[in-house]
Amino acid sequence: MINKRIRQHADTVNAALDSMLEARRDAIPHGLWSAMHYSLMAGGKRIRPALMLESFAACGGRGDILPAALSIECMHTYSLIHDDLPSMDNDDLRRGQPTCHRRFDEATAILAADALQALSFELLASQPVEADIRLDLIQRLAVAVGAAGMVGGQVLDIQAESGTVADIKDVERIHSLKTGALLRYSCEAGALLAGADARLVDACSRYGAAVGLLFQITDDMLDATASSETLGKSAGKDAAQSKATYVSLLGLDQAADYARDTHAAALEAAGLLGEDGNPLRAFATYIMERGQ
Repeated sequence: MINKRIRQHADTVNAALDSMLEARRDAIPHGLWSAMHYSLMAGGKRIRPALMLESFAACGGRGDILPAALSIECMHTYSLIHDDLPSMDNDDLRRGQPTCHRRFDEATAILAADALQALSFELLASQPVEADIRLDLIQRLAVAVGAAGMVGGQVLDIQAESGTVADIKDVERIHSLKTGALLRYSCEAGALLAGADARLVDACSRYGAAVGLLFQITDDMLDATASSETLGKSAGKDAAQSKATYVSLLGLDQAADYARDTHAAALEAAGLLGEDGNPLRAFATYIMERGQ
């Protein structure tokens, strides 16, 4: 059932993304627009918009929050383009296709990512809700992706390649910022857009934090066990680059145990939403099972 819901969310988001970019085609230089469209429409399960939409529904939200959902996918795609660059992970594949800098060139890829980041804030600012909610969302997103969030986590991840990571707490800090901050924001934003009270926003935040870590643990496990064809990106990159991961520090069996504990924390947080949180519970199990 949750697989069907995720596919439905992805179909809705994909159609809206394509329409949104098409409406801007004439205002953007052709080569830049092509690179933005290539990366944004390359596929993927649209996990972050889906989490936002599910959190919105779990908190009793009504109405259209697609601008905010598209915003988070633009921001995520910007991060992927940068993550794949030669100065970062130097990857050739993303979602089964050549990475943006391979399909176009490095300068175009950097600028396409920059444009998608700016577009993310433009879309979020256009969400038809009260101004104070828009400002809160913009501020939370800026923190989630900035120096104290995703970008900071990326820096720590790069530094960890030199062997400075001592234990699992260091890895957890890296990924709670690099991956988890944006996933947590997606859940918080859904609750805020629904007009939820502080208790429900906190429950969604706790859920998003747990799901963010769970996503990274299972991603580490997949990198160590799955093929490039299955992943849609180069497999085994973590080990090749001596990255600090849950698998490198704990081994596969203990990483799986850690995933189960994190999954339990996500279920507990979703349980605070009552029966309305059941789809989020199923979503956490879906993420858990991707690593099995």
